[in-house]
Amino acid sequence: MKEYNQYIKEKIGRKVQKLSINIGASCPNRDGSIGVGGCAFCNNKSFSPGYCDSEKSVSQQIREGKEFFRKKYPDMVYLAYFQSYTNTYGNTERLLAQYREALSCDDVVGLVIGTRPDCIADDLLDGISEIARERYVCVELGAESIYDKTLKVINRGHTWDCTKATIRRLADRGIEVGLHFIMGLPGETREEMLRVSDEVSELPVSLIKLHQLQIIEDSLFGREYKEGRLDVELWKAEDYLDFCAEFVKRLRDDIVVERFTSQSPPDMVIAPKWGLKNYEFMNLLRKRI
Repeated sequence: MKEYNQYIKEKIGRKVQKLSINIGASCPNRDGSIGVGGCAFCNNKSFSPGYCDSEKSVSQQIREGKEFFRKKYPDMVYLAYFQSYTNTYGNTERLLAQYREALSCDDVVGLVIGTRPDCIADDLLDGISEIARERYVCVELGAESIYDKTLKVINRGHTWDCTKATIRRLADRGIEVGLHFIMGLPGETREEMLRVSDEVSELPVSLIKLHQLQIIEDSLFGREYKEGRLDVELWKAEDYLDFCAEFVKRLRDDIVVERFTSQSPPDMVIAPKWGLKNYEFMNLLRKRI
């Protein structure tokens, strides 16, 4: 199993930390372009650090993020992680200016751009490709599932075919591609989820992130769960460890697994409550593998 920390250190040449940035982006399934309400599982506050504030400039967020991490890791360099919502959705010139602003900051060595597969215009792709020729760039696509039936249930607003087409558009331009999936979405069986490993292994993908479905406060799933209307079987930690070990065995050897779990703030998690830190889960998984 290839792990992210070692992979990115080898690629950059030094210890690297991501700095999350919020540029006040929206999503097309929130603003009415393709839907409203956003994804059923989502509450963006559950994974946004405190220093991320769209009212602050990109440079200010990076300065504050560096101060947050510098105390513990003084010799670190950084990747600017455009994380919150859809960071390729909007005016192309404005987006490219924000990416370049991040790269102009001291000790920022590259970009990670989180987005959806249906929101990368051709002119923006041209600009990202130009940046990628000079600096490290990874575009992280929220795929979430390979099944259109599931994507409809979670109000995602795109198809798996759309995701595959965008992966190829990025890879053809020499841009590193990461994928994000949620394991345990309503209606998916264990074998269906394991097939994600097989599907991804056939695509020009460099990195993958998994996390277990968490029911989060102030999300659609959170409301449905509290009302007894959400038909879903949530993972027990032991079962998810077994699943992840099998998933890795089926995954192409050169694909880097960045993470297997999500650790949202405890006061925002309705269920499941494992009481495990991400690093504790990883230690258990390494032993299991």
